[in-house]
Amino acid sequence: MQFHHHGYVSGDPRVQPAAGVGIDRPDELPDEVDVLIVGTGPAGMITAAQLSQFPNVTTRIVERRPGRLAIGQADGIQARSVETFQAFGFAERIIAEAYRITEMAFWKPDPNDPSRIVRAARTEDDPTGISEFPHLIVNQARVLDYFAEVMVNSPTRMTPDYGYEFSGLEVGQDGEYPVTVTLTHAVGPNEGATRTVRAKYVVGADGARSGVRDAIGCTPHGDKANHAWGVMDVLAVTDFPDIRTKCAIQSGSGGSILLIPREGGFLFRMYVDLGVVPENDHGNVRKTSIEEIIKQANEILHPYTLDVKNVAWHSVYEVGHRVTDRFDDVPVEEAGTRTPRVFITGDACHTHSAKAGQGMNVSMQDGFNIGWKLGHVLEGRSPESLLATYSAERQVIAQNLIDFDREWSSMMAKRPEEFDSPSELEDFYVKTAEFPAGFMTEYQPSMIIGASTHQDLASGYPIGKRFKSAPVVRVADANPVQLGHHHRADGRWRIYAFAADTAASHNAGAPDVSALDDWANWLARDPESPVVRYTPDGVDIDAIFDVKVIYRQDHTGIDLGTVPSIFLPKVGPFAVTDYEKVYATDPSADIFAERGIDRRGAIIVVRPDQYVAQVLPLSATDELTAFFAQNLLPHNAASLTKESV
Repeated sequence: MQFHHHGYVSGDPRVQPAAGVGIDRPDELPDEVDVLIVGTGPAGMITAAQLSQFPNVTTRIVERRPGRLAIGQADGIQARSVETFQAFGFAERIIAEAYRITEMAFWKPDPNDPSRIVRAARTEDDPTGISEFPHLIVNQARVLDYFAEVMVNSPTRMTPDYGYEFSGLEVGQDGEYPVTVTLTHAVGPNEGATRTVRAKYVVGADGARSGVRDAIGCTPHGDKANHAWGVMDVLAVTDFPDIRTKCAIQSGSGGSILLIPREGGFLFRMYVDLGVVPENDHGNVRKTSIEEIIKQANEILHPYTLDVKNVAWHSVYEVGHRVTDRFDDVPVEEAGTRTPRVFITGDACHTHSAKAGQGMNVSMQDGFNIGWKLGHVLEGRSPESLLATYSAERQVIAQNLIDFDREWSSMMAKRPEEFDSPSELEDFYVKTAEFPAGFMTEYQPSMIIGASTHQDLASGYPIGKRFKSAPVVRVADANPVQLGHHHRADGRWRIYAFAADTAASHNAGAPDVSALDDWANWLARDPESPVVRYTPDGVDIDAIFDVKVIYRQDHTGIDLGTVPSIFLPKVGPFAVTDYEKVYATDPSADIFAERGIDRRGAIIVVRPDQYVAQVLPLSATDELTAFFAQNLLPHNAASLTKESV
């Protein structure tokens, strides 16, 4: 965490100075806003948290409940989500209170006595080290609390507007605020009364029964699996030995349980198989009592017993797999002809079972995706055409999720004798680990994802996939750090310059050792440089682009006095030097080797939401210029003088 560059900070450094619309922010919901977010679930709150970092954007988030969520249904936090929490500044704290999944146990009928279950296998949760962050279990309500803290500590001082229920909207063609939203007071002295809010953009994060989705004519497509599950969070006394381990339990009777220990050391969740739902059930299965769920759990666990002492929460659901035909208000036949004004995220556009632990995780990536894009467009950084990439990118991801969840949930519902091999379930779990962990997302080429022409320069940073962190050493203070952990959800693009191998400079055809310096000087001073072209006058040189360098040698071999000035920018009102942009190789884990960085060096461009956007050689200045010309708008920034860099 960096602070003091605007003067001494004596209080909590997480509280940023109020700025822009955060100065004298009105308590009452205004009549006109830039962005109105409907729903304070994970998708809505991360969207709000991201937009709260744009001081000049008026964002409000409304919720029909009278206050914060006390207990949520979702609880699985995949490693990709924890990487995202790091960007918002609360990964370490939420890890400390969460339950950490390290392995999964598989229980099956005893071959000698199918009426009993026995442990058949254990699998490591992350055998390949796909992330430095763990797989967690923590209640959705706590995740929302952390995002609320980010919002209120932000320059905009954002807080949810509780007690408003969405009633409808209309999208006009003209005016600064073309979307008219009707809200109804859900609580308080004005309960039942309506009011309207006009917005430039609306984000519907209002759940599976989304009113925003219906208002823009989006249609969910999919089906039900005609299978029901009872889910309960309980405190219980049991002789089942793996009660504090994530388990997939299959009984001889055909019933199954997915057991997930909860945070705190005592509570646990069970998804209990209630069997096939008849076609003419008409929702009666949802009336299954908690007593029946507990009875079914005991039958599946035999010979072990479960004595439930307290039920924190329970529900019954039927597995459904649905994804909407689009994620914004532009009909498919009109795509590209007008700017989308209304967007849907999370359960509003994709629903599935809870057993793969993907609902909250994928929903948050929806919100992260649309949040920075709205911020860029509203601040004038990017053209409105950027907003069309939200639906184009996230709908594909949602369909992939539906396909995966359909396969996983159907396998969980199989009887033991229906599997092709005894280890089929655990083999599938291990084989597909990267998908549920959140790392199979790979965005396709677009105005914000470049072509793979130079992918060979950095094979470990696939274009379109998330930037995978790695250990490095910060040169200024010799501290070992994770390179990706300095990437904050502040709306900035990241440009990582990986130095060429100077030891190879004596070989024929080797790169010029001055290539990095030449590139750095171009980036700092040339009128065609993205930094020069898109950084407004009067702001810090790193306000739009966070530029870092990683050298191949040990930190002791790097003289900060010779490092190009673009990597040592002057920031804040006192123009003090930022020393946290210059890194060296960690001897214990060579980032160049681990990420396949070519000896010629490479430039890695990373989007504000942590996805690799482009890989280029140090010499490809024209290509870097052309890439950002697609997605950023020039400001009135003249070429920078040497003294200002």
